[in-house]
Amino acid sequence: MTQTIQKDMLQETTRHNMPRETARFNMIEQQIRTWEVLDPTVLQLLNDVPRENFVPAEYQGLAFADIEIPLGHGQSMLSPKLEGRILQVLNVQKMHTVLHVGTGSGYFAALLASLAKHVISVDIYADLSVQAAKNLAAQHIQNVTLEVADAISGLPAHKPYDLIVYTGSSPVEPAGVREQLKIGGAMFIVFGQAPVMQATLIHRISETGFREDVLFETCIPELINAPQAEQFEF
Repeated sequence: MTQTIQKDMLQETTRHNMPRETARFNMIEQQIRTWEVLDPTVLQLLNDVPRENFVPAEYQGLAFADIEIPLGHGQSMLSPKLEGRILQVLNVQKMHTVLHVGTGSGYFAALLASLAKHVISVDIYADLSVQAAKNLAAQHIQNVTLEVADAISGLPAHKPYDLIVYTGSSPVEPAGVREQLKIGGAMFIVFGQAPVMQATLIHRISETGFREDVLFETCIPELINAPQAEQFEF
């Protein structure tokens, strides 16, 4: 990760201080659109919410780069194209209440909040949540509730949710989370272990019925305290 970031920083410094809006335009057209993100609402949102205002100062030159940006504690912002892809598959609506696990910088919570009625965003690290609160306040985003907790198993206190989205991976599905969805709701989570993981959308279609759709392959950092697959001994 460090070598990749250093390489990207070198490339970024050779772009002769590319204007911010040009860099944003290139991010959308060259990264996000080419990864099959074509929903005009999502593309406009990624243009309108200033990603650079959620990026740590030392990585400002990489705000629009096709990488995961470190946030501390081994956590990172997802790449722009993955953020766009997740938003597209979630199809967030104005009446939705969303549980977001993995607040990080607050950027993805800001994107969700721009589309949803209310977002409850949870992070296990208090300092990340504090900084996210500052970032969200600076953008005058008021429909996000931030909590500090280990939400690997969801947040039952505020259920049911229209949408649940994890911005980290888990080798296997955390128990009891899909039941926190409203009927008709959906949960996005990335399952598996590096180097190949599967982005999955779980739909609740009835009180006891669920449907799982594998969407695409990706690889993102594992959530803290994520449940592990059972090891079989022979």
